[in-house]
Amino acid sequence: MFLTIDTGWMSEAELIATALADRRIRATLFLADERTFRGDTCLAESWAGFWQARVAEGHAFGSHTMRHWYFRGDPAPDRVTYQSYDRRQTTTLTEAEFCAELRAPEARLRAMTGRGFDPIWRAPGGRTTPNALRFAQGCGFRHVGWTPNGFLGDELPSDRHPNSLLLRRALANIRDGDILLLHWGIRSRAEKFGPVVPQLLDGLLAQGFRFQTLTATAA
Repeated sequence: MFLTIDTGWMSEAELIATALADRRIRATLFLADERTFRGDTCLAESWAGFWQARVAEGHAFGSHTMRHWYFRGDPAPDRVTYQSYDRRQTTTLTEAEFCAELRAPEARLRAMTGRGFDPIWRAPGGRTTPNALRFAQGCGFRHVGWTPNGFLGDELPSDRHPNSLLLRRALANIRDGDILLLHWGIRSRAEKFGPVVPQLLDGLLAQGFRFQTLTATAA
């Protein structure tokens, strides 16, 4: 199986990273320059030590776009609509501008660690358009989403989706070859998911699953 982690609020980043390192699990990390619980952003220099450690551990890295906005449609054959989460800001991107949006977080990572991206990306929210996919392919990126059973639910409201339910569901439903979606922390979730990640990993390992990065296979 393939564990993928998107940036997010970063409030549980150290906890999750420790769980992975203790079990020698390598994940595929998708990076965007999102705001964090520290009041900075994920790719600010203040996070250099964190990303340097992840590079040293051998994780794979892909683009999650720079601004973490959403692709909302294709207004013309050579444009894609790009909109902020709150819908207050909207722009359209040409193919060159789109590629720059994918490459910008790579430049930040390389400056901090010397490591660039693997040729993969994930659209925020998993929302793509035909032009977005075509533009990405043109600048060398393959899109990676997640499988239905791999949706761990750490971004869902915890009053209706408590950790106990999410953990039980994941351990019962995940199958060979699934792509799992996790975040380094979600601001809006009251019951944080990070504390049950060690239980999730141990449960999956006990079932005989093994983890690979998405770049270690052609899947």
